[in-house]
Amino acid sequence: MIQTLSFFFCRPHLFGMSHSDKSLRVASYNIRKAKGLDRRRDPMRILNVLNGLEADVIALQEADRRMGARPSVLCRSMIDAETDFEVVPVARNDVSLGWHGNAVLVRKGMPYGKVTHIDLPGLEPRGAVRVDLPRFSLVATHLGLMRRHRAGQLRAIARAVEGCSHAVVAGDFNEWSPHKGLEVLDAFDIHAPGHSFHAARPIAALDRIAVSPGLVVRKAGVVQEGPARHASDHLPIWADIA
Repeated sequence: MIQTLSFFFCRPHLFGMSHSDKSLRVASYNIRKAKGLDRRRDPMRILNVLNGLEADVIALQEADRRMGARPSVLCRSMIDAETDFEVVPVARNDVSLGWHGNAVLVRKGMPYGKVTHIDLPGLEPRGAVRVDLPRFSLVATHLGLMRRHRAGQLRAIARAVEGCSHAVVAGDFNEWSPHKGLEVLDAFDIHAPGHSFHAARPIAALDRIAVSPGLVVRKAGVVQEGPARHASDHLPIWADIA
């Protein structure tokens, strides 16, 4: 089931922005509820990592606690005061930053349009959010632990971007294989910039960014320096998309 929350709808030709050679940096980061490898919950450390990404758009996973009303682990006022980002209103209550833990940050001043909530099938509650941005629609997601469930979840995401001129899917795909499990997105160019899990000893490329035809990833990478090495059990990834 796909549900929408309407603000205003962005198309790529609006706001003076066209498909030019200029790229936008999209990042994805599973912040593990701000709990680092030292077992300390340190939101400011996460914000320092986000500042270092130099991104235009960031998809966050596990941005909210798992139980109850799922309050955010990152304070909105701290994000506003300590970063150049603002929170896209994807939450459905006043205490969460995201939906099913998926949050989206955009650089201050970047316009955004309609937000779509995408219910994902599986044993455990999962969801994704689509945010329409000036150059493409971004889907931020955290896929399930079992491949057969991930296949259904990816089909739901693919349906959610049907008819979209350009789309980017970013998040923790939870797929250990470099060759299998993502066939549903065969129309997309899927990038795993490098090993992003486990931060203490990166051995798996679980975090990915997929772009639809018409978009090109010019550069991509994994941040393995500074506080990112111990702020979460995942390392953040990024891609410059034109």
